[in-house]
Amino acid sequence: MLASEDILSFKSYQNRANLFVKEYLLADSLIPYTSVISGMLACKMVYELTQHIGSNYFKIYSNFSKIQRIEWNNRAISTIHAIFITSMSLYMVFCSNLFSDYQSTELITERSSSLSTFALGVSVGYFIADLGTILWFFPALGGYEYVIHHLFSLVAVAYAMLTGEGQLYTFMVLISETTTPGINLRWYLDVAGMKKSKAYLINGVVIFISWLVARILLFIYMFYHVYLHFDEVEQMHTFGQILVIVVPLVLSVMNLVWFAKIIKGLRKTLAKRQ
Repeated sequence: MLASEDILSFKSYQNRANLFVKEYLLADSLIPYTSVISGMLACKMVYELTQHIGSNYFKIYSNFSKIQRIEWNNRAISTIHAIFITSMSLYMVFCSNLFSDYQSTELITERSSSLSTFALGVSVGYFIADLGTILWFFPALGGYEYVIHHLFSLVAVAYAMLTGEGQLYTFMVLISETTTPGINLRWYLDVAGMKKSKAYLINGVVIFISWLVARILLFIYMFYHVYLHFDEVEQMHTFGQILVIVVPLVLSVMNLVWFAKIIKGLRKTLAKRQ
């Protein structure tokens, strides 16, 4: 009898929780705020979990300086975020019907959904948390190029989340986060003293290929897509038009500069192995 009452009580709480999520957390008017907070809380949770795992399961972690430990934890956060937002962006751009030219008569620059807005909100929460960390420990975790990158990304993603404008192009740009796990793994291999390992070489090749596809070729495709739908882009608010055109251009220049460094580093690594 007691077990039966416990089950009914559990189901009651479960139904209330589901109702709370549907009517409040996922209500259209509250999605931007709840998603941003969720993103920031997720960052905090991953940071604490990474710190715990590093302290208890990695001997090298105890030999790190304070800044190295912070960077170790911070890179774990950026890796988790990259996996999440890349998966969501690939789904939204290539799998979902939301931005399909044949599924809606609505302007492609004005299409959005609860799911797309929530995903962008989580990303905004990450950029706020990460930018705050970079500024707090500046320049230990990254120089001005990281600050500029995060500021542009934060403004563009937040605008798309709050207004619903240009979400397609925002997701296209966010696919570039697919290179982040490789970049972070390279840092982990470096601090672990594995620069001469085969894994380090393979990682360099993977970074080169993923950067070429996600941060060079995909941006070219995005600019071509903007060109094809420029009549719809022109109907966006002026600030939205600037974000759709200027932000990807600035990021493209930064991507090319970093790509040149990647090529130089890869050539140096290959030369040492000959």
